[in-house]
Amino acid sequence: MTTNYKKLYKEKLTTAKEAVKLIEANEGIIYPIQPGEPKGFHEALENIELSGNRLYRMLPGFPLLDKKQEEIKQISLFLSGYDRKAHKQGLVELLPNNFSDIPDLLLTREPNPVIVATVSPMDEDGNFSLGTSNSYVGPLVEYAKKIIVEVNEHMPHTFGEKNMIHIDQVNAIIENNVPLNTLPNLEPSEKDLKIGKIIADMVQDGDTIQIGFGSMPNAVMEYLKYKKDLGIHTEMLPDKLVDLVELGVVTNTQKEIHVGKSVATFAIGTQRLYDFMNNNPDVVMIPCNQTNALTELAKLNSLIAINSAVEVDFLGQCNSERVRDTYFSSTGGQHDFMKGVRLTHNGTGIICLYSTAKNDQYSTIVPSLFIGAPVSTTKNDIDTVVTEYGVAQLKGKTIPERVEALISIAHPNFREELREEAVKLGYLQDLIAV
Repeated sequence: MTTNYKKLYKEKLTTAKEAVKLIEANEGIIYPIQPGEPKGFHEALENIELSGNRLYRMLPGFPLLDKKQEEIKQISLFLSGYDRKAHKQGLVELLPNNFSDIPDLLLTREPNPVIVATVSPMDEDGNFSLGTSNSYVGPLVEYAKKIIVEVNEHMPHTFGEKNMIHIDQVNAIIENNVPLNTLPNLEPSEKDLKIGKIIADMVQDGDTIQIGFGSMPNAVMEYLKYKKDLGIHTEMLPDKLVDLVELGVVTNTQKEIHVGKSVATFAIGTQRLYDFMNNNPDVVMIPCNQTNALTELAKLNSLIAINSAVEVDFLGQCNSERVRDTYFSSTGGQHDFMKGVRLTHNGTGIICLYSTAKNDQYSTIVPSLFIGAPVSTTKNDIDTVVTEYGVAQLKGKTIPERVEALISIAHPNFREELREEAVKLGYLQDLIAV
């Protein structure tokens, strides 16, 4: 580290209490995805007067600001436990998006945003790494009106594209060495394991995988231990990746792009995952408008995209966001990848879900999505649906063929009822009448 960078660092070093004073009225503030959110800055922001500001967050890892909307409008890019209830109460607004579009959407709303991010310690070239969350922040750095970084020694230093902020671009530096937010490694249920085994059997040696987090993806990756030379090109870096790399399953040698590298745009997991990422040149963090770009996905010959849904209707439309009267999450990158695999030479887009909800009270295979349900994946982009009862390949199928396939993977308790509803809708013929 040059003396000039060290000197500049000291000159810009301040406290969170002082840094928040840089925020002016009507400015839009953008945080990265947790654990890249700036905890110290956020706590200090609670204690100053604001006017006409906007705060953008995705999967927040700590509470909302207790402020009136006239002071600051809080906008979610993907709901989580911290803002789901507030959204239902009208205290948080949800900005609809495909993950790949977020940088452009934010620039449309905030041409010169204020970026505040937790970063890794500065390297000898004067760069701070965005660590776990390049996502939509990396592409916005060059447009930022102001940049405030919260340096945390626990944030892993990662490599990638548009993954650095140089000290010359920074207006203020805060130091806050608190533990990063983590997610537990959820144990798969019996249903998860059944679904995981079905999906893993569809994966071939040398395939490239996109997968999320949770007990069901963990089950899939548990069975992937028996594969060879898999690649990773995903949004969220899964915790189980560490196991698959250590076992020699993930080598990334068969990919068409980023050969030898596991590619992601953000990570939330255990400390073990963060330690694995730190200074690891085999992990590449790139912006979400690159990881999820259709032009990039089309370059991957054998991409297996694995996503989940709340319910799937007879046409193959997927609602992955809303549970009746509660908006639960958002589209994320599901549409990006379900569309993207259509452009690959040999890709498969998988939607997985349990066959029932609420302790087997409701079928998740439904005649029609409920009124008000968002369509996360359209009937024209659907490929394959998996429940614990099997696989329904819908791509290239007529509506009656889709209905038959979906009923075959529905819970047995609902199949007769679903068939009756299909007849009423005119999707299937009434065999008795015939």
